[in-house]
Amino acid sequence: MKERPLSTPETEPSLYAAREPVFPRRVKGTFRTLKWWIMGITLGIYYITPWLRWDRGPSLPDQAVLVDLANRRFFFFMIEIWPHEFYFVAGLLIMAGLGLFLFTSAAGRVWCGYACPQTVWTDLFILVERWIEGDRNARVRLYKQKWDAEKIRKRAIKWTVWFLIGLATGGAWIFYFTDAPTLLKDLVTGQAHPIAYITMLILTFTTFFFGGFAREQICIYACPWPRIQAAMVDEDTLTIAYRDWRGEPRGKLGTTTGDCIDCMACVNVCPMGIDIRNGQQMACITCGLCIDACNDVMDRIGKPRDLIGYLALTDETRERAGEPAKSVWSHVFRPRTVLYTVLWAGIGIGLIVALFMRSPIDLNVTPVRNPTFVTLSDGSIRNAYDIRLRNMHGTDAQFTIAATSDAFVTLALEGQDGLTVTVPANETMSQRIYLTAAPGTRAAVEDRSDVRIWVEELGTTNRVHHDTIFNGKEE
Repeated sequence: MKERPLSTPETEPSLYAAREPVFPRRVKGTFRTLKWWIMGITLGIYYITPWLRWDRGPSLPDQAVLVDLANRRFFFFMIEIWPHEFYFVAGLLIMAGLGLFLFTSAAGRVWCGYACPQTVWTDLFILVERWIEGDRNARVRLYKQKWDAEKIRKRAIKWTVWFLIGLATGGAWIFYFTDAPTLLKDLVTGQAHPIAYITMLILTFTTFFFGGFAREQICIYACPWPRIQAAMVDEDTLTIAYRDWRGEPRGKLGTTTGDCIDCMACVNVCPMGIDIRNGQQMACITCGLCIDACNDVMDRIGKPRDLIGYLALTDETRERAGEPAKSVWSHVFRPRTVLYTVLWAGIGIGLIVALFMRSPIDLNVTPVRNPTFVTLSDGSIRNAYDIRLRNMHGTDAQFTIAATSDAFVTLALEGQDGLTVTVPANETMSQRIYLTAAPGTRAAVEDRSDVRIWVEELGTTNRVHHDTIFNGKEE
């Protein structure tokens, strides 16, 4: 038997292909205009939001949107989320996931093509590149050109602008976590915490690298969504497709019976560098730029539009048979999307109801276990509890503490003469309380008795309770 020769680095096939730079050509059209609007709106929201002010009173920050890690709170205009209300954040994350499922099942990777941060910042970086280096052909020539004064100058200007965009991106991110004007002053004067500088530099580098150099590589190799989306789509999902029954056989204008003149316009404008005429591909982000490019060519040669367009697999079968495609709404509203919509709306309504029904006070009671009870000199049994009373008002408030039980117990506050305490605005107060059962009473002689601790805000109807156990001396 002939031995198989050992493979060497020279004979082994490479499993890695070097990145081929993509230089998308400028295009005008409906989808390109839509992408410009979405890019402007999303970037405007991201950069401007930390500077918006919202008056919450003298004891709270006036930044409209603030993740206050120091005080463990999240502010969103009139809404204030406390640590024990993290279920609101969890609910919003679930809604975001369901929203992604909904849009993907209806129209493919529209999130990737229009609103994903990687897409938005890449569009911005390509815009800067086009301003400085020119459109596609000029950029291709510059890429192949040897390093000379012109290439060094243009690359230096481009990279400087990219760096400034990345710096603004990292700076805007950290402004969400503390008062923006104060932090900006500290950053400029060198007085900010080192974590602020480190975070900003990391985000600056990642924005610079992802938007400037990695680009489509992030979408193809780093992002898991292209591999997950297959579970969200079906034959009625609208995706971008090439109508090959119209376009083929392709060829130069006047030499073929197909509508496609093989002008490569759809390939030249694609930010992912793919040819949509080869069919559905994982790299396609359904941005629609190939539709704009192809429609422009069809208009100029007098052919019908939408040789490339949004199309479902069921429509492909109908169009091949010469039948009209179904309406867009019949694709959008179908059992799968309706189910996602109902789930999404149900969670949203639940969060809104919970938000408006939540109490402005919160109570937590923890029994002291060491020891579980104390026998006093007169034979009474006493239990100790640590309570945490949270005042979520913007002003100081007074609260009365009481206890109710079928087994009679009395309540006393450590360090207080009465049963009333004052909790400062937006603060949590810890207080030890004592419950005592007289000798011979049921609470004193039974092993465990149910007790309910009540807290009521004076002058209002706000009232909360917490159920706990009174430990007696079992006889």
